[in-house]
Amino acid sequence: MSGEGKVVCVTGASGYIASWLVKLLLLRGYTVHAALRSPHEKTKTEHLRELEGAKERLHLFKANLLEEGSFDAAISGCHAVFHTASPVIFDIHDPQADVLDPAIKGTLNVLASCTKSPSVTRVILTSSVAAVIHSERPRAPHVVVDETWFSDPDFCKKKTKWYALSKTLAEEAAWKFAKENNIDMVSINPGLALGPMLQATLNESVATISNFINGAKTYANVTFTWVDVKDVAIAHILALEVPSAQGRYCIVETVAHMSQIVEMLRQLYPSITLPNKCAADDNPLEATFQISKEKSEGLGIEYTPIKVSLQETVENLKEKGFISL
Repeated sequence: MSGEGKVVCVTGASGYIASWLVKLLLLRGYTVHAALRSPHEKTKTEHLRELEGAKERLHLFKANLLEEGSFDAAISGCHAVFHTASPVIFDIHDPQADVLDPAIKGTLNVLASCTKSPSVTRVILTSSVAAVIHSERPRAPHVVVDETWFSDPDFCKKKTKWYALSKTLAEEAAWKFAKENNIDMVSINPGLALGPMLQATLNESVATISNFINGAKTYANVTFTWVDVKDVAIAHILALEVPSAQGRYCIVETVAHMSQIVEMLRQLYPSITLPNKCAADDNPLEATFQISKEKSEGLGIEYTPIKVSLQETVENLKEKGFISL
C-alpha cells in the first residue's frame, strides 16, 4: 500500500468529496488527520469512524476555517495536506459571511499552518471548475476549455455568481501564497460531483437529482460540468502520489445541460415522473461546451461514465431514504 507509514491531513473531512478521499486514503494505508469544525458531533463523524482502517489510522482534530492557527495541530507532522474544506452553498444570502470569508481566509489559514510544519511536502487544494469557466470568453459546443482558463472575479460579481467568486478568489490567493512561501501545491478543479454519499446528510450537488425525483415541475436552464465523486477523490490522491503532478487539473467527465441529465434519468428510470420543461421556457437553452481531459488523463484518471454515476446516485438516495421509487 503506497500510503503505509505516511500521515496526511484532510480538512473538512466530513464533506461529500472529503469523505470519499478519507475512505480511499485509509484503504491505501495512510494515517489520516481529519480536521473538522465539530469532531464530537456524531452525525458529522459516524460515517468516518465506520470506515475500514479508521479505528487504527483515523484521528479527528477540531479546526475552524476562520481561526488562525486552528489547523496547526492537525497538520503538524503530516506528509501532505488536502485542503477540501470550503462552503458549497448555492442559495446564498450573505456572500461575504456565507462563502467568501470561509473560502479565502480559510485557505490562507490552512496554508499558513502548512508553513509551520516542515514535514509537509505537498498541498492539494480542492478548487472547482467554477474557478475556470466564468468569464466573458464565449462558451459553445465547439469551444474546448482547459486548465489555462481562469474565471474573472468582476464577471462573477456582475453575474452574482458568489460560489464561483469564492472559489476563484480562494484559488488565486492560494497560488500567490504558495509561490511566496515556496509551497509545492497542486489544484484539483472538479465539476459538479455525483455518486454515492458516505455522509448522512444530503449535499448540494446530489440534491439536484433528488429534487427532480421528489416532484420538481421544471429544470433550470443551466449547463453544468459533471463528474463522479470517486473520480474526484482519486484525482486528489494521484495529485499527491504522482511526483510530476503540477498546476491545475480540471476533473470533468462530461458537460451537460440539465435537460440532458433529466433525459438520462428518464432512460434509467422510465416509471419516475420527472420534469419535462425548462424553468426558462421562452429562452434558448444555455450552450454546452467541452472540457479538455488531456491533462487529467495524463495524471492517470479513468473517468466513470456519468450515466453510471447517476444510477449510483439514485440508488444511494433510495437506500438513505431521501427518495422513494
